[in-house]
Amino acid sequence: MQVPLVDLQTQYSTIREEIRAAVDTVLTRQKFILDTEVASFEREIAEFCSARFAIGCASGTDALLLSLLSLRIGEGDEVITTAYSFFSTAGMISWIGAKPVFVDIDPRTFLMRSEQVRHKITSKTKAVVAVHLFGQCARMEELEDLGIPVIEDAAQAIGASHKGKMAGSLGITGCFSFFPTKNLGGFGDGGLITTNNEAIAAHLKLLRAHGQGSAKYLHEIVGTNSRLDELQAAALRVKLKHLAEWNAKRNENARYYYSRLQDLPVELPALEPGNAHIYHQFVIKSQARDRLQNFLSEKGIGTAIYYPVPLPLQPCFSNSGYQLGEFPDAEQCANTSLAIPVHPELTEQQLDFVASQVSNFFR
Repeated sequence: MQVPLVDLQTQYSTIREEIRAAVDTVLTRQKFILDTEVASFEREIAEFCSARFAIGCASGTDALLLSLLSLRIGEGDEVITTAYSFFSTAGMISWIGAKPVFVDIDPRTFLMRSEQVRHKITSKTKAVVAVHLFGQCARMEELEDLGIPVIEDAAQAIGASHKGKMAGSLGITGCFSFFPTKNLGGFGDGGLITTNNEAIAAHLKLLRAHGQGSAKYLHEIVGTNSRLDELQAAALRVKLKHLAEWNAKRNENARYYYSRLQDLPVELPALEPGNAHIYHQFVIKSQARDRLQNFLSEKGIGTAIYYPVPLPLQPCFSNSGYQLGEFPDAEQCANTSLAIPVHPELTEQQLDFVASQVSNFFR
């Protein structure tokens, strides 16, 4: 039996006609840049996330970049973030000339240790980028109490919530990615920023379009070109209608794994109190991670390692002074974590096969 880590072909087969009709509408209209599909998608996502404003952009990476720029962060500033995430979380901080300052993670949840943030604040600290990793929210209340703007890196958490408040409505901005493998994935790159701040929303709209406002060829600020395409927005609007159902199925699959794997010598992901998880990934931990991954691969089961090198230890940050052993929990997770299939297209037979093969490995 083959069990891919992600099964986009099966997903597409269930919505093929809806997608084709939506795309054909755009092709017939022949308006591809910031037209009605993007505007409608922005309204729908804002409502979905309980945010006042949503601004589409070219990628989740750009969502982070534009959010930092909207707060006027730049050369010489510091931004605190997690040591354990996808590279763009720290990469965009560095790209604008600021310094990423890292904190370790809770190894049970993979989320940044908010209690460590307070000790990293200096006069140069301008923001915190909190990552809602693998589909559940960081401890936002503790971060907001610090009085520093908090940017949500919610690239993996669309539809997640904390104490009834949706990811994307908790910080000064929320950054989403529509990379194809995300819970809400497009047909290429795409991203979006949510905010409840009207001034920031207006600034973001300028930043994504070369600083051009309503008057063509008049540029109020120096911006860039980072726009969500009409074709992507049309497809994403179709998928958004199914997102709650797909996220619910991910939760159902996760519950199955919790019941089947709880007595094995693997550590299962912990749920932060008050969180509604959407299980972008179901990440287990094992001291025998590499052998387990090879075993599952031989059985036809797709897996992935998120993330094999903590951010402070990336070669590009080698001059920052961070040392091996400084972030022990992030390093431990990097060496032991393994994502197994949890996507909503899994059949009961596939779920049983994955759980059975993980069990067989430890016999």
